[in-house]
Amino acid sequence: MLRELSIRNLAVIEEVNVTFHHGFHVLTGETGAGKSILIDALSLVVGGRGSADMVRYGCDKAEMEALFDLPLGHPVWKVLNKLGVNSSSEEMLVIRRELSSYGKSSSRVNGQLVTMTMLREIGEYLVNIHGQHEHQSLLRTEQHLEWLDLFAGDLLIERKQNYRAVFSQLQQARTSLRELENSARHNVQMLDLYRFQIEEISSAQLKPLEDELLTEQRRKLMYAGKRMDAVSEAYSLLYDGKGLDAVSKAITKLTDIQSYDAVKLSPLLEQLQSAFYQAEDAAFQLRDYRDGIESDPELLSQVDDRLDLINGLKRKYGETIPDILSYLQRTTVDRDKIENRDQLLEELRLEESRLYEQALELAMELSQLREHASIRLSEAIEKELGQLQMSAAKFRVQIDQSIAGTVEEDRPRLHANGMDEAIFMLSTNPGEPLKPLSKIASGGEMSRIMLALKSIFAEIDQVPVLIFDEVDTGVSGRAAQAIAEKMSQLAARCQVFSITHLPQVACMADHHYEISKQVVGARTSTSVAELIGNIRIEELARMLGGVEVTEKTRHHAQEMLDLAHRQKGA
Repeated sequence: MLRELSIRNLAVIEEVNVTFHHGFHVLTGETGAGKSILIDALSLVVGGRGSADMVRYGCDKAEMEALFDLPLGHPVWKVLNKLGVNSSSEEMLVIRRELSSYGKSSSRVNGQLVTMTMLREIGEYLVNIHGQHEHQSLLRTEQHLEWLDLFAGDLLIERKQNYRAVFSQLQQARTSLRELENSARHNVQMLDLYRFQIEEISSAQLKPLEDELLTEQRRKLMYAGKRMDAVSEAYSLLYDGKGLDAVSKAITKLTDIQSYDAVKLSPLLEQLQSAFYQAEDAAFQLRDYRDGIESDPELLSQVDDRLDLINGLKRKYGETIPDILSYLQRTTVDRDKIENRDQLLEELRLEESRLYEQALELAMELSQLREHASIRLSEAIEKELGQLQMSAAKFRVQIDQSIAGTVEEDRPRLHANGMDEAIFMLSTNPGEPLKPLSKIASGGEMSRIMLALKSIFAEIDQVPVLIFDEVDTGVSGRAAQAIAEKMSQLAARCQVFSITHLPQVACMADHHYEISKQVVGARTSTSVAELIGNIRIEELARMLGGVEVTEKTRHHAQEMLDLAHRQKGA
């Protein structure tokens, strides 16, 4: 549940700190007082889209922070672990969102920075906000199949995953088949080119790293004379220039006088002896290196020709030899496809047919599961509608299968979710035929249908906070009372919030909050206060009587509140 919500510098709110409880909460107040801003703040906390103009005028940033109290078995903890977010063992989850006046946003979950994508994924398991505009989702038939599948449960979800894996393979096979069927004219033009390219690359007999080795060999051959001169001169300085002889004579001289000052002369003698041996060894290596130097203009020419060939292939087929060899492999595959086109076509058609039959079998299994689920969902919604003053309404989930209807074949058309389309059908009056929701449902009826769906899915999706933003607009009388009672019942399974202008809804709440607006020092500011006792009666009386509150409206408000207590206690 949502335990606390803190808001600073958001729109007309300067600073608000609200504590919430279990059960059914209502938020009331005059039009324009800022009731929806609280919902906007909570939407931002769970990853909703924000903008710089939401920051209070004259402030650098808006800050929203929410504290959720959740059992350890709630699915959000697994999501946090998957995302690498620290989770507390105290069953508390703190989310903080900041929105700067420059439009930048930052979010933290339990003190750890998270991206907006991560925050939205977490938020899906915490808060479900339903406003008047969400009625439109009831009119989108693609949404109906998603709701039906969610209601059907884990078995259908598992089967749908299996189906999608096969359907993905089917799509790949169809793409390959279509490309091969449409490429006949192009293939004739490309076959000669592929053959030429394959022959050109293959005849070069390239080896990995060959270009690097040839470049090094070329460098050595080009500078063979310069290397010969330098090494020969170095060798002569050591041997012919009597360099080693001079060091040898110095060793002899020091050896003769070593005994007169062994402490200082012995180390110097050892250094000269070591230098002599190292210089002698270096001289021998220089001699061997000099003798190994070859100057071969013909070989240099061959290396240049080979590098020219490789560089020419690089300009055509890739920046490196591995790139060229990779191109050769791909081109060989493409050539083989063209040369074996008829055989490949037959193989692909057989593969497409096999995958289609496999996918069709899985799709039919999905259809059977949906048929059973549609009956249960229809019964559940009709039961909920009966409790919402729509007892005469008939609700059905109509499942249709589309037919491809091509000249070559008549077979069910498969899509990413199987072979089915689901349409919610409704009849609101006895004797009237069932029709799609978009053709018959009024705004008030749509509110009650959506509330029925939310009531059914509250136990399935386990979202702990459910918010209704003026969804009772356009409803009055007994229907309004029924909506209020349904929200109260729903609050036994999750924490329910409702922004409302209806006293029938407000009196059924377990907790009542008033949002009010004041002007202090030429600045407008919104505040939130929990109403209890006579203060709550006064607010209900205002909702009943408008501007003027009389003893009669106060008495009526008290009666409504007493009746609500009796209904909830029954």
